[in-house]
Amino acid sequence: MKNFEYTKENEEKFQKHLKKYPNSNCVLLPALWLVQEQIRWISPEAMIYIAKRLNKSPAEVYSFATFYTMFNLKPIGTYHIELCKTLSCMLRGSRELKKFIKDTIGIKPGETSKDGKFHLSEVECLGACGGAPMFALNGVYHENQNINSLEKLIKECKSC
Repeated sequence: MKNFEYTKENEEKFQKHLKKYPNSNCVLLPALWLVQEQIRWISPEAMIYIAKRLNKSPAEVYSFATFYTMFNLKPIGTYHIELCKTLSCMLRGSRELKKFIKDTIGIKPGETSKDGKFHLSEVECLGACGGAPMFALNGVYHENQNINSLEKLIKECKSC
């Protein structure tokens, strides 16, 4: 991958964060979010870029990025499925949804499909226990899911 740089829009957001927060430690999290929003993962080049911009070592940025599970440290698919694995969702069918994803897309948690369209993450509570089982698809919550509704969403994604 070539050297990373923020887009013009993200550079403007970054500058706002610099003005908003008292020091560079406070800007690290939003700076990494901007990277992930831009390229969908945190590349080594992006970590070096952030380190230079915030006067930190790349190791400091790496240790921060690896601490938080919401950062993708490798490229992921176009469609990121975050399947809740906590008790409410398990009792209401998340295991069946996970099996369906494995059987239809051919991926397990932590994997990206061969065509690069789908990535599956198993995550802790997404805070929608009343709508279990649920998952997020590119950050959009889908509650009260079943095999049929999941199949429909997957078909829609595949057709795009």
